[in-house]
Order: sequence, then structure tokens, then C-alpha cells
Amino acid sequence: QVQLVESGGGSVQAGGSLRLSCAATGYTSSRNCVAWFRQAPGKEREGVASCTTGSTFTYYTDSVKGRFTISQDNAKNTVYLQMNSLKPEDTAMYYCAARSGGACIGIRESNFHYWGQGTQVTVSS
Repeated sequence: QVQLVESGGGSVQAGGSLRLSCAATGYTSSRNCVAWFRQAPGKEREGVASCTTGSTFTYYTDSVKGRFTISQDNAKNTVYLQMNSLKPEDTAMYYCAARSGGACIGIRESNFHYWGQGTQVTVSS
């Protein structure tokens, strides 16, 4: 059973930076799809970024391109989301999600079997 633990959320002012971490245990494959989703109050959860572990594949939703960077440390089974130039509209609960045993095939919620508990990001203006 894959377990995901997020960390790194917090409160920052607009223009600031945060780095989220998603540490995984229980992978049975070296190739997994890991994604970050976020959900703001009153809004649907949206996919923000994804990567395939062990590969260079990355995906970003348009609203974060050029500001967010997803990266991985496979020795630690950890995926990071570096968030720069944060905006108030980035305020949300951020969730890490994983699909074990294969490359990313999209960032729809239904593609992911495992979810973390979430970490809150609050950006003030």
C-alpha cells in the first residue's frame, strides 16, 4: 500500500515562495506518476503539476507555468513542488497524489489511486 505524506505548506505574502514535499512509501515500481492537486474553498480540485518518477516528464497547468517547478529525488521517494512568485489565487489546500506502476497518462483525479492528507498554502496580498 502506497502512503503519501505532504509537508511544507504555510502562509506567505504575495511574491513569496514555498516548497512542498511529498514523501512516498510502499512503491513497488520505480516508475510512478506523482501529481500535485489543489482545492480552494468553493472550487473544484484542479491538477497543478505532475511528473513521472525516473523520467524527465513534467506537466504544468497554464496558471502556474513559469512559477512552479516539480522535481523528484528518487533516492528519497520524494517529489517536490517549488512555488515561486506566489499569488493570492494560489491559496488552497494542496494534495499529493500518485498512480503506481506506470508513467503519467493525464492529470485527472480518477487516474490517481493514492492521496496524501493535504497541506494548506495561504498567500496574502
